Amino acid sequence: MDISNLNTDQNLFSGEKIGEVLILTFKDKPLLHVTDLSVKKTLFVYLDLVACCDDIKVVLVKEAPTKMRRNEYIAFYKSMIGPDIRQRPLERMYNAVGQLILKFVGLNKMVVHADSGDVILLFMNIGLACDFRIVADNTVFQNPNFELGVVPKGASTFLLSKMLGTVKASRILLSSKGINAVEARRLGIVDNVVPLNELDRAALETARSFAQIPTGYAIGVKKLLNYDIKELAWFLEFENEMLRKLIQSCKLYQEIA
Repeated sequence: MDISNLNTDQNLFSGEKIGEVLILTFKDKPLLHVTDLSVKKTLFVYLDLVACCDDIKVVLVKEAPTKMRRNEYIAFYKSMIGPDIRQRPLERMYNAVGQLILKFVGLNKMVVHADSGDVILLFMNIGLACDFRIVADNTVFQNPNFELGVVPKGASTFLLSKMLGTVKASRILLSSKGINAVEARRLGIVDNVVPLNELDRAALETARSFAQIPTGYAIGVKKLLNYDIKELAWFLEFENEMLRKLIQSCKLYQEIA
């Protein structure tokens, strides 16, 4: 890949440049790939190339239409738990998710996030790291961490409390109930809800509207809003430490061991 041609098709994602918008589309069930270090490196190298391309004003992130649902994610999560948590794929997943969140928050482009269907908290968190969130009307946010008994990975407590305040954030995170698209819009988790068959068009139109904002102004505002990105990085590492301790001390680890 090189900066002169950002159109690409990889195992984890595809990329397509349309005018001033770069569309980054994740492939089906992306969590199956993020524990592969070479696949993860390809994604971050690509995002670095995107950051260097002055022609691109906005990145539109489209999540895979087929993702892990609640029960599938719980089984997947348990399958990655082992005696040495630091050497297991679970740790690599933690790192990949944390790095992606920091990349979107710190990217010198506006980032629009589009999603649909059943969305576990992990993918909701990736959306929270973006500058604008649009979802289809069939979207339901799910919290499988409730059953797992471990805190969610992806800085949801940090990002939600920053967006909504600690009281609303705690009500969302301490509930096992799913949140549909309308409720998510009311709460402020997402910015727009559209019919499923209009999602691609609406997301691209939204990205193009952000591209019309003077670049220096848009990115300047983004940097000011994310002034605490270093605190976010520290939070993500603290989150990892808490997850390691919880897994090794809780029933979840004892069942696997």
